[in-house]
Amino acid sequence: MSHIALVALVVDDYDEAIRFYTEAVGFRLVEDQARPDGSRWVVVRPGGHQDGTGLLLARAKGDAQRSRVGDQTGGRVGFFLHTEDFVGDHARMSAAGVTFLEEPRHEPYGSVAVFQDLYGNRWDLLQPAAG
Repeated sequence: MSHIALVALVVDDYDEAIRFYTEAVGFRLVEDQARPDGSRWVVVRPGGHQDGTGLLLARAKGDAQRSRVGDQTGGRVGFFLHTEDFVGDHARMSAAGVTFLEEPRHEPYGSVAVFQDLYGNRWDLLQPAAG
């Protein structure tokens, strides 16, 4: 069976991205390995999941990559964080300084609110509707 293991997210700085995703969003740091070229292999995953898709935090190299930091999807929501506790996670993330771009709303597909990461990439915090 195939699955997407990692999605690369271009960042300015490994350590600030690790802090944001682990402390503010609640992910776990699962790998942080130095590489011979001076880069690092840094993977974070949502806190409650052992498997599933993780983020490879990739430090931008060169002007072309630096120009994409914070705008990897052209201003659209490009990342979707599912939760089983929307109210609790929204409150915890807000208290940790995460910027939500809208008030929570309830749609036929679930409870959702758009937030941005430390660079401006847009995410949905989403608790799918039961059913």
